[in-house]
Amino acid sequence: MSKARKHRCVTLIIRSGFPLRGESLGPEPPLQGSHVQQAKRYHVERRCHQTQQPLKLFDSDKIMFFPHFFQMLDVYDLLSFDNPDGGVWKQGFDISYQDNEWDNEPLQVFVVPHSHNDPGWLKTFDDYYRDQTQHILNNMVVKLHEDSRRKMIWSEISYFSKWWDNIDEQKRDAVRRLIESGQLEVATGGWVMPDEASTHYSALIDQLVEGHQWLERNLGVKPKTGWAVDPFGHTPTQAYLLRQAGLSNMLIQRVHYTVKKHFASQKTLEFFWRQNWDQDSSSDILCHMMPFYSYDVPHTCGPDPKICCQYDFKRLPGGRISCPWRIPPQAITDNNVQERAQTLLDQYRKKSKLFRTNVLLVPLGDDFRYTEAVEWDQQFDNYQKLFDYMNSHPELHVQAQFGTISDYFEALRKSTGMDPVGINVGQLALPVLSGDFFTYADRDDHYWSGYFTSRPFYKRLDRVLESHLRAAEVLYSLTLANIQKYGQPNDYPSVDNYKLLTEARRNLGLFQHHDAITGTGKDWVVVDYGTRLFHSILNVKRVIVSSAHWLVLKDKQTYFHDPSNPFLQMDDVQPSQDALPRKIIFEVHEKPRLLVVYNPTEQARMSMVTVYVTTPKVRVLNALGHVVRAQVSAVWNDASHAAADVFQVRSATSVHHITALWPRTEAAKYMFLQDGRQISVRTTLKCSNFVLYGTTSNKDKSGAYLFLPDKEATVQPRKTMAKLPLQANFYPMTSMVYLQDSSGRLSLLTAQSLGAASLKSGQLEVIMDRRLNQDDNRGLGQGVLDNKITANSFRLLLEKRSSADETAPYSYPSILSHMSYMYLNHPLISMAVNQRSDNPSLTPYSPLSASFPCDMHLVNLRAIQSKEEGGGPSEQAALILHRKGFDCGFSNRNTGLLCTTTRGKIHLEKLLTDLKVKSITPVSLSLMHTHNSDADPQEISLKPMEIRTYRLQLS
Repeated sequence: MSKARKHRCVTLIIRSGFPLRGESLGPEPPLQGSHVQQAKRYHVERRCHQTQQPLKLFDSDKIMFFPHFFQMLDVYDLLSFDNPDGGVWKQGFDISYQDNEWDNEPLQVFVVPHSHNDPGWLKTFDDYYRDQTQHILNNMVVKLHEDSRRKMIWSEISYFSKWWDNIDEQKRDAVRRLIESGQLEVATGGWVMPDEASTHYSALIDQLVEGHQWLERNLGVKPKTGWAVDPFGHTPTQAYLLRQAGLSNMLIQRVHYTVKKHFASQKTLEFFWRQNWDQDSSSDILCHMMPFYSYDVPHTCGPDPKICCQYDFKRLPGGRISCPWRIPPQAITDNNVQERAQTLLDQYRKKSKLFRTNVLLVPLGDDFRYTEAVEWDQQFDNYQKLFDYMNSHPELHVQAQFGTISDYFEALRKSTGMDPVGINVGQLALPVLSGDFFTYADRDDHYWSGYFTSRPFYKRLDRVLESHLRAAEVLYSLTLANIQKYGQPNDYPSVDNYKLLTEARRNLGLFQHHDAITGTGKDWVVVDYGTRLFHSILNVKRVIVSSAHWLVLKDKQTYFHDPSNPFLQMDDVQPSQDALPRKIIFEVHEKPRLLVVYNPTEQARMSMVTVYVTTPKVRVLNALGHVVRAQVSAVWNDASHAAADVFQVRSATSVHHITALWPRTEAAKYMFLQDGRQISVRTTLKCSNFVLYGTTSNKDKSGAYLFLPDKEATVQPRKTMAKLPLQANFYPMTSMVYLQDSSGRLSLLTAQSLGAASLKSGQLEVIMDRRLNQDDNRGLGQGVLDNKITANSFRLLLEKRSSADETAPYSYPSILSHMSYMYLNHPLISMAVNQRSDNPSLTPYSPLSASFPCDMHLVNLRAIQSKEEGGGPSEQAALILHRKGFDCGFSNRNTGLLCTTTRGKIHLEKLLTDLKVKSITPVSLSLMHTHNSDADPQEISLKPMEIRTYRLQLS
C-alpha cells in the first residue's frame, strides 16, 4: 500500500543561474571577477516538495547547499573547524536512512582490493621488495586466476618493474591475461605514488612518464584512473598532470577531516577538479574524495570503524593483527551470513548517503596486504559469500561485487549520464571545484606541516639531481641528433649513457615517493635514498661531460671516449651522499686552460661563471679570443684566514648553449665588482631574524610529519586562516613565495622545497631545518636527529607593480621572477678540459637559431627507449613544453633578459635547427595517447600554464 503524499519544505542555497541535480545542467559560463564575488552569487529560497517520504536532512545541518562551482578559499570561509564529537564517526555526524530508499534504484557496490606498498619507509625499497612485495605479486597471479570474479589494483611501477624482471615468461603471460580480462588494473601507473607538497612539477612529470613508458613497452597498458590514498595533502598540479596524461578519473584520501565532513554533508565528495587558472573545462578531471579517516578496512566500509574492522578478515582470531575495538571478525558461514551481510549492508547504505548516486566505492586493503596466500583466501572467500547472499536476496536491493577502481568510475559515470570511460565529461552532473587541499590534519590540531621541511639536506639533493638529469637528458638527445647529422662511426657510449639516464630517472622518481622527499623514513632508509641520488648525480655528470665533449669538438674525427680519463672535468665534486659539494681547484699555467660552459636553459643568458684556480694572476678570454672582465677574490679557509694557494675567479658570461673560456696566467691582476664599478645598494628590507620553535608540553608532540610548536602567533595570511593554529598556516614552498601590495612585490625564490608562512603582515617565515627528539605517533617510530650541514639556496626579488587584480583566486609570478627562478635552479655548468689533453680545437655549439620565448620552458627533451633488446635509445624523443603564466603588471624593461614573449607561439623547425626533425606528433603528457590535430605540428601555440608533449621522430 502506497504511503500518503506529504509536503516537505527545505531551505536551499543555490548558485545563481544553476539548477539543482535532476534538472538540466548546461555548461558553466567562464569565471569572471573575484572568487569572493563568486561565493556570494547564491540566493536562498524555500522549496516545498510533494514526496512519499520526507527529504531527510542531516541532523547537523538544516540547510542543503547546492553550489555548482566552488573555490576552496571560500570553503575555508564557511568552516568553523570546531571538531565536535560525531559519534561512531567521530570526525563526522550520525547518518540515517529510510529502508525503502533503494527500492527503485538498487545500491551498486564495488569492493576494490588493493595493497599500499611504500617504496621505502620503515624498510628500504629493496628490503620491502624482498620481504613483502614480491610475495604479494606472486600470490596475486595465482589467486586471481582461481576465480574470475576476483579483482585487484596496483599502482607502484617501481616495484612492479623489479618483479617483472625476476619472473619467467609464463608468469608474464598470466599477468597479461589478468589485465586483458579486467581482473587486474594498473592505477595511476607512475613510478611511485608521489608526495604532492615537496615535489617539483617537472619531477612529478618525470616519474609519471617513466612509469607509463614502462607500461607501454612491457604491457601495452594505458592507465585510466589515479589512485592516491597516502600523500599527505593533495595539489591540483597532480590532477592537471594526470588529466594531461590521458587519465579520466582520480581518487584522493588525505584531506583535512573538517573539509571531509563538510563535503560529506553537502554530498560534494565527488567533483570535477578544475585548475584555478582554467577559464573553461579543459582541465577538469573527475575526482572521488574518500570520506573517512584512513584507507584501511576499518575506515572504508562505512562510518563505524568498530563494525568495519569486523570485515577485515586478515584480523580473524589467531592472526598477527586484531581489531583495536576488541570485536573480532567472524568467518562467514551459512549460520551467520544473513546477520553478517545485513550488518555490512547497513554500513554500505550509510556511506552511500554521503554521495549523490547509488554507486558505492569500498576499498579493501591496507599497507603491504595480501602478502600470504591465506589472506587472499580469508578476504576473497568470505566476501564472496557475503556478495552471494546479498545478490540472491532481491529484497535487499543491492548488487555487490569485487571491482577495480575504473570499474567503479565507469558505473558512476553511467549513473550520471556522463561519458562512461573517456575524458569527455558530458553533462556536469557533479559540482566543479578549484583549489588545493593543504595543510592536512588527520585529527585535532595535528597539522602535517612539519614534513614540508624535514631532512632539508635531501630535499636540496633532490633538486640538484633533478637539474643535472634534465641537463643531461637535453645534451644527450642533442648529441644523438648531432651524431646522426655527421653520419660517421664514433665511440660515443650511447647505450651505456642511456642506461645511466634510465637509472637516474628511476632513482629520482623513487625519491618523489611520499615517504622519501618528505623526510619521513627511518634513518637507514634516508641514507639508502641519499646514496641513490648521489650515485645518479655522479652518473649524469658522466653523461654531460661525454656529450659536451662530442658537441664542442671542431674535428669530430678526434673524439674518443675514455671513462677512466675523461676529456672534460666538472668544476665541483661531492665526496659522499651526506656531504656538500666542493669546488675543484684548476691549475693554471702559461698554457691556456680551456673551460667549457653549458647553459641548460632554453634562453640565452648573461650569468656569472665561478672557478677556483691556483694563482691570482689570471686573465679570461672568451671563445673568440677576446679578453673579458673577471674578478679575482680570496677563498677563505675560515672567518679570518684566506687560503694562500687557492683563488676564486668570476666572470660574467653570455651563453646560448655551450661556449668556451680560456683562463690563463697574466702579469696583471683583474679585480672588478660587477661591471668595474663599486656598487652601493640601499634598501628598505628589514634584516632577517631567526626563531627557534620548541615543542608542546602536551602528550602529542612534533615529529617528522607533525609540527606542534610551543607558541602561538597572530595569524593573518588570509582571513580564512585566522581561526586556525599557527602550524596550520604553514604551506609547502616548492618554488617561490611572495608578499605583495598594490605597488610592489617581494618574492623569495627557492632551489629546494621547505615550509613557509606569513604569520604577520609584511613578514615571511621559512623553516630551515628541524631536529626532533621524539616520534609523533604516525608510524615512523623515531625522531629526526640526523641533521646535516645544508646549503639551501635562495634569491630575493623586489619588483614594482603597476596594476593588480587582488580578488582573483590565483596570481602569477612576473617574467623576471620566472627567469630568475630558472637561473637559480638550472645554473651554468662549467667543465675544464683535462690538462693531459692536447690543446684541441673547440667551437661553441648551439642547437637553437634563437632563444625560446621568455614564457616558454623546455621541461625536457628526453630520448625514448628502443623496443629492441639492450636498453638503448630509439630515434624518437619526447619534447615537453610548458608555457608559464605571468603577471603583466610588472615591467619587463631593463631586466637584462635576452628573450621576448610571442603570445605562446613558436615554430619548432625554425628553432631546433640542429635536430633535423622528421616528424612532430602531438601526444598526451606521457606519450600514451596520440592527439589528432589539423594544425601544422611545426607551428605550436600554447595557452598560459599549459603543458604539452610532442613525439619527435629524428631523421
